[in-house]
Amino acid sequence: MENVLECSNVTKRYGRKTALDGLNLTIPAGRIVGLLGPNGAGKTTLMKLIVSLLRDYKGTLTVSGMRPGLDTKKIVSYLPDREFLYPWMTIEESIAFFDHSFADFQRDKAYSMIEALGLNLQDKVKSLSKGMQERVSLSLVFARKARLFVLDEPLAAVDPSTRDKIIGIILDNFDPDSSILISTHLIHDVESLFTDVVFVNDGKVLLQGRVEELRREHGMPIEDLFKRLI
Repeated sequence: MENVLECSNVTKRYGRKTALDGLNLTIPAGRIVGLLGPNGAGKTTLMKLIVSLLRDYKGTLTVSGMRPGLDTKKIVSYLPDREFLYPWMTIEESIAFFDHSFADFQRDKAYSMIEALGLNLQDKVKSLSKGMQERVSLSLVFARKARLFVLDEPLAAVDPSTRDKIIGIILDNFDPDSSILISTHLIHDVESLFTDVVFVNDGKVLLQGRVEELRREHGMPIEDLFKRLI
């Protein structure tokens, strides 16, 4: 099976600032990958390149063998680091909007996740707390049957008990033919979700590998390894 994501010597500059500096990364199918690094490390820039919100980069980046563009938008489900729901819509209307927008959207799956997370379909988005809006966003993003899920700082606004429930839902619904790339600072809280981690800083990959192998090799949890590297 082809790799879901391949990045080879990817460089992205904003004027004189280099956001990504010859970054190399490969993600096979069936992986849940933590993208870990400090603010300004290049994580969001990489994610925006993957989902084709940014262009004009050097190097090679492919999703299922294709350069980011219209074709990859059909197989990549993206959760940005800011709210993207229309505030005047109800949750049910948001589900209908996603159903209309994405051919791979699974409406029944969205309803199931919304119910499991204790949300009311008739509530308007603007009436929801930030944590509740995040639950809705995650439900919509994971209701797609995508090859690659790209999540930029999810779970930051939800309480610990809900966070655990969401992690459980992700694991229960994870398709081994797809992969998930998650940028987060909540390493301790979501470390159990990752199969792999990638440490980045200054636009470069410092270290990457399977979580269990890295724990054994370095003799410490992933969060402690992050603190040592960064």
